[in-house]
Amino acid sequence: MTSLREHLWNESINPSTYTDPGEKYQNAVLEQYKLFVEMADRVSARRNLANTFFLTFNSLIVTFLSAMLPGVQERLSVWTLLPALMILVSACAAWWMLVRSYRQLNRGKFAVIGALEERLPARPFYPTEWRELGEGRDWRVYLPLTHVERWVPLIFITAYTLGFLVLAF
Repeated sequence: MTSLREHLWNESINPSTYTDPGEKYQNAVLEQYKLFVEMADRVSARRNLANTFFLTFNSLIVTFLSAMLPGVQERLSVWTLLPALMILVSACAAWWMLVRSYRQLNRGKFAVIGALEERLPARPFYPTEWRELGEGRDWRVYLPLTHVERWVPLIFITAYTLGFLVLAF
C-alpha cells in the first residue's frame, strides 16, 4: 500500500499552489482534465457500441447460417460461398481495425490525462491505478478488455473460413 500512496500524491503540488494567482491556473487545468476524462470515457462508450454492433451482426449471421445451411448445403457451390465469405471476413477485419483504432486513441488520451495529472494534487489514474493493475501485463492482476476484444473478430474469421472449407470441399 505504501507504493500506492507514494504514486498517488503529487509532491510538487501543495495547498499554497491554490492561492492567487495560481488558483485560476489550477482551476483551468482541472477543467481541462475533467473534459479530457469525459472525452476518454466517450471513446470507450463508442468502442463498446461498435463491439455490440459487430458481435450482434456476427451472432445473427452464425444463427442464420446454422438454421439455413442443412437444407441447402448440396445446392451451394464454391462460387456462391466465396463472395459471402469475403464479405464476412471483410466485416470482421473492419471490426478488428476499429478495435485497434479505439485502443490507440484511448492510449493517447490516457497519456494526456497522465500528463495533466502532474498539475493536480493527486494522480489517481497514472501512475497510481495503472501501476496497481500491473499496467495490464499480468492477466491474473488485470486483463485489459482490448486484449480480449482483439481476438473476437479473429475467432469469427476462423469460424467462417473453416465453415467455408467444410461446405466447399
